[in-house]
Amino acid sequence: MPGMTLFDVSDLDGPEASPGESTLEVPPEPSPAPGWRQHDVGAVVPQPDVEVRVSARRKKTSEAKWVGGRIVVSVPAHLSLESRQKTVDWLVERLLTRHHHQSRLGDDELLARAIELSDRYLVGARPASVRWVTNQTARWGSCSYYSGDIRVSHRLRTVPGWVLDSVLVHEVAHLTHPDHSPAFHRLAGAYPRHGEAGLFLAGYGLGLSNPSP
Repeated sequence: MPGMTLFDVSDLDGPEASPGESTLEVPPEPSPAPGWRQHDVGAVVPQPDVEVRVSARRKKTSEAKWVGGRIVVSVPAHLSLESRQKTVDWLVERLLTRHHHQSRLGDDELLARAIELSDRYLVGARPASVRWVTNQTARWGSCSYYSGDIRVSHRLRTVPGWVLDSVLVHEVAHLTHPDHSPAFHRLAGAYPRHGEAGLFLAGYGLGLSNPSP
């Protein structure tokens, strides 16, 4: 699978990736499982099942990821029982925290955010709609210059808000300039952290394209 590009161009109603093409999707909300835990100010959230896999091939790194509604943790076989448990606990907590902080913006809120950013940075265009999609595996966002519709990859639900904002500004700028001309880059670059967001997404995309074994 090709690696993610920075933002990628608006496709002018070009075809999107076929559903199921990606094997590295951000997983859905885990279904309730036995056990509960406290989070933040007294909030109670379900504790998913955790499966620990001990791998003789792993020498140093450990990994936790969602598989369906459970968390699968892979650890090196050489770890002691105490070290293994501490590693599992830490990785699970980190993954749950990251999941908890996924963007809760719905499509309507995403549209409102894009309009606000366009007005703030004087991009000069307002999208007709902005929505999350799960079938974009080779680009972060796309838009239709003719209909004004913007689509945002669901993979961006877990990135910091300022990174998502940069992608939204980028796509809104394409509603004025569908190419990557200097005029387009002046509009997209009006977002103060545009360059920084590009660096973040380059690393993030590399991690999605080359997951740990």
